[in-house]
Amino acid sequence: MIAGKRISLCSLIAVFSTLLATPVSAETVSPTAYKIGELFGLPITNAMVTGWVISLLIILLIRVLIKKPQLVPHRGQAVVENLVSSIRDIMEPIVGKKMIGPTSPLLLAIFTFVLMHNWSGLLPGVGTFGTFDHGHFEYWFRPANSDFNTTFALGVIAAVAAWAFFVLRYAGPGLLIKDLFGNKASREDVGTPLWILLFPLFFMVGLIEVLSIAVRPFSLAFRLYGNVFGGENLLTNMSALVAWIVPTPFYFLEMLIGLVQALVFTLLTAVYIGLICNHGDDEHAH
Repeated sequence: MIAGKRISLCSLIAVFSTLLATPVSAETVSPTAYKIGELFGLPITNAMVTGWVISLLIILLIRVLIKKPQLVPHRGQAVVENLVSSIRDIMEPIVGKKMIGPTSPLLLAIFTFVLMHNWSGLLPGVGTFGTFDHGHFEYWFRPANSDFNTTFALGVIAAVAAWAFFVLRYAGPGLLIKDLFGNKASREDVGTPLWILLFPLFFMVGLIEVLSIAVRPFSLAFRLYGNVFGGENLLTNMSALVAWIVPTPFYFLEMLIGLVQALVFTLLTAVYIGLICNHGDDEHAH
């Protein structure tokens, strides 16, 4: 069976309205990925298969573009170098000159990965072929970022694992604790008695900051998942009404939304790292 192509829309409202709507339309996209098999007892979903294929294509594309690096770059190498330099230029003011070198591979990988998987829904065959099951159209190939498991894994990697590595490696646990729970007031400006009384207040603020750090993976995951999954439902229903011409503008919208969401995800990752690690660049420069 063939269903019309669909596209992502930047809106969490579409996600929750889809989840809460009753009765479920026959054209509604399932909020969870569709299990298509098992490997060593572990479920394999259509989102996982699409994710593996797109990830492999990204690696092959980069290898084809770069080929053998040359001092005077050829066209493909220039494309990759421009992408790298663009991401570095955007992220350097956020993470700082000291951290842009170590963090560039991570930030570039996150941007490329998220962007290509956001755009994967526009490829022929992705989100097109499948079968109806329990009121949902189950695609055989589903964009990986329309599965919350993928976006949550990305959030954990970016906002927990990578953040903790760079902060502990380059800032140290002492600076992290001081930044979270330390007294931010100046003793000379407020006076010693008030400065001492402010310690419990800043400690409580630190606890709130720890809570905000703990929810970062969820905020990153829901934002990305909401945009991609919401658009899946939007264009599926649009295409069910009018299969040709009318859904076309949404393809261009998807390209824009995919780019913006990849940039936002990468920028937030850089901000999390820069909040702790980007200290003292001006002083070191002098």
